[in-house]
Amino acid sequence: MSSIENDPLLRLVNVSKYFGDLKAVDNVSLDIEAGSVTCIVGPSGSGKSTLLRTVNMMETIDEGAVFFRGQMIGHELRKGHRIPVKATVARQKILDFGMVFQHFNLFPHFTALENVAAGPMFARRAGRKKAHAAARRYLEQVGLGDRADHYPSELSGGQQQRVAIARALAMEPQILLFDEPTSALDPELVNEVLAVMRGLASSGSTMLVVTHEMRFAEEVADDIVMMDAGRIIERGSPSQIIHTPSSPRAKTFFASVGTLASVEAR
Repeated sequence: MSSIENDPLLRLVNVSKYFGDLKAVDNVSLDIEAGSVTCIVGPSGSGKSTLLRTVNMMETIDEGAVFFRGQMIGHELRKGHRIPVKATVARQKILDFGMVFQHFNLFPHFTALENVAAGPMFARRAGRKKAHAAARRYLEQVGLGDRADHYPSELSGGQQQRVAIARALAMEPQILLFDEPTSALDPELVNEVLAVMRGLASSGSTMLVVTHEMRFAEEVADDIVMMDAGRIIERGSPSQIIHTPSSPRAKTFFASVGTLASVEAR
């Protein structure tokens, strides 16, 4: 019998999500170990972002289960039936996950410092002085200590996304979730965000990253998961998945994004 101590930090078991007749996530099982970086890649519409959003309960799963530290989250079993947990319980569990979105979603009327401090103050009931001191540290960590008093409109897209990362860090989450964090940025601003993410990875942060940045995935990921049509079709190390994929679908995909020089027909 496994113990909680031996369980992965995060475990998805046969997770499925429907939107009407569309099965956006199809029977996905996935383990995420503490301190690891897992990148989820695949074509548009493959279910990557939806899967990520099921982890922090932004999307309610229709089948299967999600476990954090060995305990089911989002649902509980009563007399053999799976039912949603109370909203107060769900909100508490969400604090274990830090989410960085495609778009920055900063409060426009808050400074960078106030954006970062808002979560700890309102969700964790931290005092203003303590929250602001911590916010300054996290802004320093992402290279924006000199922009603490700037409003989002005074920051570049890359700077705004780095504020969003600092905001996620300020909640002291157990897992950082990134949903294509560079997709809304101009090309010249992408590297500054990826540099921050590389630093987080090297510091041992547990990260689950939906990305189309294949070079980043190759450099940073411990595991790469490829999805297509809501399913995981391959999973393995970067060298295995990106450069020597086994399935025809994966070969076609990685050739299309320029990571394979050629695709062998099967």
